[in-house]
Amino acid sequence: MIFSDFFKALSQLSDRRFLMVLGLGLALTIALLFGFYAGFVILVGWLLPDSFSLPWIGEITWIDNALTLAGIPLMLILSVFLMVPVASAFTGIFLDRIANAVEAEHYPHLPPAREIGIIEGLGDGLRFLGVILGVNLVALIAYFTLPVLAPFLFWIVNGVLLGREYAQMVALRRRDGAGATQFRAENRFTIFAAGVLMTVPLTIPVVNLLVPILGAATFTHLYHRLSNSAPPTRTA
Repeated sequence: MIFSDFFKALSQLSDRRFLMVLGLGLALTIALLFGFYAGFVILVGWLLPDSFSLPWIGEITWIDNALTLAGIPLMLILSVFLMVPVASAFTGIFLDRIANAVEAEHYPHLPPAREIGIIEGLGDGLRFLGVILGVNLVALIAYFTLPVLAPFLFWIVNGVLLGREYAQMVALRRRDGAGATQFRAENRFTIFAAGVLMTVPLTIPVVNLLVPILGAATFTHLYHRLSNSAPPTRTA
């Protein structure tokens, strides 16, 4: 059923009501990715020599090359890791618009949802962004210690984190804080599985640009399916 939620989200990519949000979301995703990438490059530039060579990329001079078009291949590689905080930041900013577009198409019988303001959404997103960054920095030890298991550990750790955030933010549109927490507790395994489903394509460069948008739409469908919010069946 999680895959049906995902394919419903995927099928709406051509919807006119979805396209504007999709365009804005994609632009924001790229901007956030570049922002995280620039911060990462500057941070690593303090720790490594001014220049060195990477396979298939050539010589990297941190400030001169990595922040220009020459750094795009490197950014695509690093996006495997950087798209997790990007997806987290995106959730707090654009989830409400994505969810509104999904509900207008698939759940028009529902009353209007509680609007999550920009300040509230951004605040929640930034707080959880700190959690994601902290947990992943700690997890780096495990990634390097157990390199064979690193991809699976990455999917599990971030599947838990992103699944929790998506589910919480979507539920808060229709419930209070206690209700959102109850929803997550009652459906923790489904939410975890859906979080992993969103995390796996985050490790695929270029494809991962669409994941924050599709993740918000997928979890909107998941919430309504688990909350029995499907349109009422018409009788003759």
